[in-house]
Amino acid sequence: MRLQGKRTIVTGAAHGLGAAIARAFAAQGADVAIADIDLRTAEVVAGSIVIDGGSAVAVRLDVADAHDWQEVAQALTGRWGRADILVNNAAIASPLIPLEERTPSEWDRIMAINAKGPFLGTRALVPIMRANGGGTIVNISSVAGLGQSQIMDPAYACSKAALTMLTKVTAAQHAADGIRCNSVHPGPIDSELAREAYTDEDAFVRRLFRVPVGRLAQMDEVVAAVLFLASDESSYVTGAALPVDGGALIQ
Repeated sequence: MRLQGKRTIVTGAAHGLGAAIARAFAAQGADVAIADIDLRTAEVVAGSIVIDGGSAVAVRLDVADAHDWQEVAQALTGRWGRADILVNNAAIASPLIPLEERTPSEWDRIMAINAKGPFLGTRALVPIMRANGGGTIVNISSVAGLGQSQIMDPAYACSKAALTMLTKVTAAQHAADGIRCNSVHPGPIDSELAREAYTDEDAFVRRLFRVPVGRLAQMDEVVAAVLFLASDESSYVTGAALPVDGGALIQ
């Protein structure tokens, strides 16, 4: 029970990696808030965790809405009394297209969810964590936020690079508050999000060519990294960017 009694918020937890993280955290003893704009599916995920003997609650959250964040933070601290762990996972992918073909509205939407959302979540939770003696934030960035720029969609890569730097700034500014902040940088995961990003078969093959191990990541391989950074096992780790990328960044 590596997270026994920890009060945890996981964004984008109704689907894919977020749901897998939430289930793993609950299995390790955490009370988990399944935070997602898709409340109906979030309730299904929370219900399945409870059936399996875990503790979970579903909350509707638009991560790009500051008012939503304040309401969720107040509701959960009212329920739990504190918040120990925040996993900023909610994100959207986008097809790989040239920079000049990306519209400003598309750019703004990707930035709002992938970069502004984690900022708003951090902004809402830091005062609560500080008041309770500390906490842990794990930001789900991407290998796109660190490199391989030639094969990345500009909007997605820039949003994840922003999240990488948000992680470091948060860690630096709040270490004295007992708050740790780290980021996980997955390569392509065998998930719905990856399939949406690589709808073209040739593009998908080219993407795997840039992964030395030659395959997509399995969901549990990424979850294991998130669990490590969320737990006390990483108590001396903050501001780190942990690639889980099959060796992509060594090329």
